[in-house]
Amino acid sequence: MSKDLAARIGAVETREVHPAISQFAARLADEADAQAVLFYGSNLRTGLLEGVIDYYVLTGGEAEKGMWPRVSYREWEHGGETLRAKIATMTLAKFGEACRGESRDTTIWARFVQPCALVFAEDGGAQEAVLSALAHAARTAARLAVAVGPGRGSEADYWRALFRSTYKAELRVEKPGRGNTIIETNAAHFEGLLPAALEADGIAFVREGEAIVPRLPAAERRRTLRWWKRRRRLGKPINIARLLRATRTFDGAGRYAAWKVERHTGVKVEVTPWREKHPLLSAPGVLFRVWRAKRSG
Repeated sequence: MSKDLAARIGAVETREVHPAISQFAARLADEADAQAVLFYGSNLRTGLLEGVIDYYVLTGGEAEKGMWPRVSYREWEHGGETLRAKIATMTLAKFGEACRGESRDTTIWARFVQPCALVFAEDGGAQEAVLSALAHAARTAARLAVAVGPGRGSEADYWRALFRSTYKAELRVEKPGRGNTIIETNAAHFEGLLPAALEADGIAFVREGEAIVPRLPAAERRRTLRWWKRRRRLGKPINIARLLRATRTFDGAGRYAAWKVERHTGVKVEVTPWREKHPLLSAPGVLFRVWRAKRSG
């Protein structure tokens, strides 16, 4: 890892977060016997506690096989308000593998080239493993960015090319210009990140004013594009498989759905044990309740 990239990645340890974010992370870590917890998403940018807080909980053990991560939802009464969290749980070993681009996943390294905060680490070894994984995420993303991006352009041009490619590979409906929004709202994070990651990955480049001109050999570009083509083809099928798995394994799905319904419609839905256990089967009844409440209102 180059010194520049190491310094940038090290910022995840010093990024200021609300104390409740770290306290919630510690509770989740204790519950899962985790090695590390990463905090990311819109709440990291805004510093607010409202909405849903996004965490990645990274556990010990060998890299898991099959579908990952496991997704769950938790609520915590803290300081007179309810904090809500959506949690993705996977092994630290698998997280590192995914950040290095060694899995078929199209999301982990693209997600964690964006800002995050390390809000819990069990020890120095876990801390070092997370920082190494995040550095590899930046290197993987930068390598693809210059392979799919222009022959000459600004840093933002390459990151936009990256996010266009990754969003197309995923089963997500994003507003046009979503990549621009990510780059613009995290300008300080992305400024200088591309050259630092390219240097760490051994990819030569030259600067022409504000522009960057990668010197990526043709053979290396072809290898990178072949690597991406295989993952792009699997992107949507993997997303579908994860969604189907989540319908059976999303711990707390009933409470999460009830909160979303109340937030968007104003209709409070009672979370009965049956609704908690069968969120999909209970959905028609919940929708009818919302419709009836709206009509009578």
